[in-house]
Amino acid sequence: MTTGLLALSLGDPAGIGPEIATKAWRALRATGPAFMVIGDARTLRLACDDPGAVRVVAGPDEAAGAFARALPVLDIPLAEPAVPGQPSPANAAAVIGWIETGVDLALRGAVAGLVTAPIAKASLYAAGFRFPGHTEFLADLTAAAPFEGARGPVMMLTAGDLRTTLVTIHEPLARVPGLLTVERIVQAGLVTAQALARDFGIAAPRLAVAGLNPHAGESGSLGREEIDVVAPAVQALRALGVDATGPWPADSLFHAEARAGYDAVLCLYHDQALIPVKMLDFWGGVNVTLGLPIVRTSPDHGTGFDIAGRGVARPDSLIAALRLAAAIAGRR
Repeated sequence: MTTGLLALSLGDPAGIGPEIATKAWRALRATGPAFMVIGDARTLRLACDDPGAVRVVAGPDEAAGAFARALPVLDIPLAEPAVPGQPSPANAAAVIGWIETGVDLALRGAVAGLVTAPIAKASLYAAGFRFPGHTEFLADLTAAAPFEGARGPVMMLTAGDLRTTLVTIHEPLARVPGLLTVERIVQAGLVTAQALARDFGIAAPRLAVAGLNPHAGESGSLGREEIDVVAPAVQALRALGVDATGPWPADSLFHAEARAGYDAVLCLYHDQALIPVKMLDFWGGVNVTLGLPIVRTSPDHGTGFDIAGRGVARPDSLIAALRLAAAIAGRR
């Protein structure tokens, strides 16, 4: 294995991925972690303030040696030149191929982990992409690989001292109550607890479980999901040895004093987990996929088509994602 080297899939080439990749390299080239971009070299050169700093490499070994002096890229060309702010279905196959290549390298141990720049799902759907997002696609690509422990995928968001994980991910809010089951909550809780120990070095993880309804249902007067589903799941997790508590009212789970009482919050739907993370650190949040046989992180933001090509995109979240991927890889 190329020790410590990460792979970064470029994401949608019409978004801010190329720009933040070059800026992240500028910030990390002297200290690491080292990474290799999987993407289109021409697009990277156009996004870089020093096009000559982008160097095409044959693979991870060459990339590791080049990183301090150049931004290494495993060049898999686009079907047509990318236009900032204008995603094209014609390039969807390349975008998907970059992710597949990164997963393959990680599964083979050629890289320590995969960091993924943001994709635009609408243009991928036009090319036949059938997954709600990166997380589900990565789970499918790694499904046949062995993995010890509870299997994901479970999405975790991190910012500062806050970690949130999700039971449901990209689902319409109206569908969430019907998707919540004891089994689904228990599985997400097991994956979270095991990942906290294995990937974050927390010897005795503490898990807070959020309620679904206002005031966690207020003893059933505002909904019975907490009584019928969430509380039994918490009890089942405790029976399995997980230090889980709840269900807790979500509106009082995320202030500083509350955060001192747990290591992660198990949230029941998308915005319940993402809003507090983005409020705490909008620019530095990281998305981590738990319960996979590979290390995977990503920035906690989208493609930024509205600012693509303007040179104003901030690389903070990508830099944090690269650093977290390296830290997790070092513990595995």
